[in-house]
Amino acid sequence: MFEPTRDQVRRFFCDAWRKHRESLPLMPIEALAVDWIGRHPEYHALLERPEDALAAEFPAHAGATNPFLHLALHLSFSEQLGIDQPPGVVAAWLTLCAASADEHEAAHRAIEALAHTLAQAQRDGTPPSNESYLQWLRAAAGRAPG
Repeated sequence: MFEPTRDQVRRFFCDAWRKHRESLPLMPIEALAVDWIGRHPEYHALLERPEDALAAEFPAHAGATNPFLHLALHLSFSEQLGIDQPPGVVAAWLTLCAASADEHEAAHRAIEALAHTLAQAQRDGTPPSNESYLQWLRAAAGRAPG
């Protein structure tokens, strides 16, 4: 299993964004990352300063959103959709999109479900529950603005 360090994840996003800005070829995973970065202009300035990005702290107690975690969740969810893993995630996503007027808002609801599932597994000391995750996705569709 690939387990990148915090700095490796941050460098990945900064490098992908730099390559995009310099019109350099991107690997498929970088292209996917750049797509999500493009949808988050509030992160561009930080990604353009790799040394600041490596040093930045985003304390949860201060209400700070960690842009690298946020982008990584988007990337993970996109990868799940590409292979329908866990099985049923594509169907849940389509339901969520149908219930939402905006695909990016639907994506944010989806990654909230993913983050909740991962946090629950961490608290419980268990592997993430696919069924719980799919239930959270379905519930997100029920509260999406139409």
